[in-house]
Amino acid sequence: MVAKENLRFGTFIPPIHPLGENPTLCLERDLQLIEHMDCLGFHEAWLGEHHSAGTELYSTPELMILAAYYRTKHIRLGTGVNSLPYHHPLILADRTMQLHHMTKGRSMFGAGPGALVSDAKMLGIETSRQRDMMEDALEVVLKLFRGETVTKKTDWYELRDARLQLRPYDNVPVDVVTASMMSPSGPRAAGRLGTGLMSMSATASPALAAAGTNWDIACDVAAQHGHIMDRSAWRMIGLVHVAESRDQALEDIKFGLEEWVDYFENVAVLPMVPPERRGDPASHLIESGMAAIGTPDDCIQQIENLWKASEGGFGCFLITDHNWTQFEAKLKSYDMVARYVFPHFQNQNAQRKESFSWVRERQVDFKASSEKATAEQIERHRKELESGKTATGEAAE
Repeated sequence: MVAKENLRFGTFIPPIHPLGENPTLCLERDLQLIEHMDCLGFHEAWLGEHHSAGTELYSTPELMILAAYYRTKHIRLGTGVNSLPYHHPLILADRTMQLHHMTKGRSMFGAGPGALVSDAKMLGIETSRQRDMMEDALEVVLKLFRGETVTKKTDWYELRDARLQLRPYDNVPVDVVTASMMSPSGPRAAGRLGTGLMSMSATASPALAAAGTNWDIACDVAAQHGHIMDRSAWRMIGLVHVAESRDQALEDIKFGLEEWVDYFENVAVLPMVPPERRGDPASHLIESGMAAIGTPDDCIQQIENLWKASEGGFGCFLITDHNWTQFEAKLKSYDMVARYVFPHFQNQNAQRKESFSWVRERQVDFKASSEKATAEQIERHRKELESGKTATGEAAE
C-alpha cells in the first residue's frame, strides 16, 4: 500500500504534434511546457522515442532531457521510453549513464519494445521479436548499470568483457521503468528484472480492469527472482484536459482532437475511438473513462478510479501530453491540475483547513477579545487626557 498524500504528478510526452506546424517550434514549446510544469511543482516528465510517421518528433529523447535540464530546477526527466531493440545495449547504457551525470541524477530510464511498427520495419526488425529483444537488452543494460562485466553474443548484438566507465551519479541507482500495455508481458518483465512499472493507456477499460491483476503478476514473478515490487515506482498514464467548465474544455479540444484521433486510427494503428463514435470522439473518450475532459473534479475522479483499480495505490500519475488544444489552453490545464488536483490527493491543505476552522469556531470569543482590547485603549487614552498628560507621558502645557 502507498499513501495518496505521496502521489506524484507528471507528464508523458509521446510526442504527438500537428503536421501543419513548424517542427522547430513544436520542440521549443515542449521545452516551455516542461519549464512551466517545473514552476508548478510537477515531479516528472517522460519523453518518447520515434523515428517515422512525421508526428512524434523525438528521435533522441536524451537531447530533449538535457535541454530541459538546463531550463528547470527540480523536475525529473525520463526517456519514455527508449526502444531497446533499436540500440546496442552497451551504447545505450553508456549514453544513459553519461546523461545521469550531466543531469546530476535527475534523469530516468524507461524501457520498451518500440511502439510504431514502421520504426521496426525500417530497421528490418520483425514485430513479433520486439518484446523478446527488449527484455534481453534490458537485462544486459541493468547489469551494466550495476557495474557488472558482460560477455554475450546474440543474433543482433555482441558484447566482449563489456563494462561502463561511470557509476551512477552520487552512487544513486538510475530509476528504471518497464513499459506495459494491457497484457501481462510488461508486468512479468518488470518483476523478473526488478524495475518499476509504467502502465500505458492505463485509463482504457481493458487496462483498468487488468490493473490489479497485472500488479499481482509482477509481484509474483518478482518474488521468484528475488525482487520486491515497489508501488511508489508504478506510474499510471491517463488523458486529461481541464478548464473552468466542461463546456470550455470541450470547446478547447476542438482545435486538435480530430487530428489526434486520425493519427492513431490511420497511422499509429492504435485506434482510440470506435468507427461508430468517430462523429463525436470527445463523448466516447469521456463516457469510456479513457479521458478526463472537463473540470479538475473530472481529473480527480479519473485518478480515484485508477487508484481503486490498482488495489493498493501507485506512485505517480502521468498526463499524456496530446496537443488537443492551443498551447495557452494546454498550459492552463496543467496549471489547474497543480492548483486543484494536487491538493486533493497530497492533503496539502489539511492544516490550513484546521487552522481556518479553529479560528472560525472561536470567532465570537476572538471578536469580543478584540473589541475589549480596543475599548481598553480608548479608555486609557481618555484617562490620560483627563489627567493632563500627553501620549508620551509629558505634562500638557
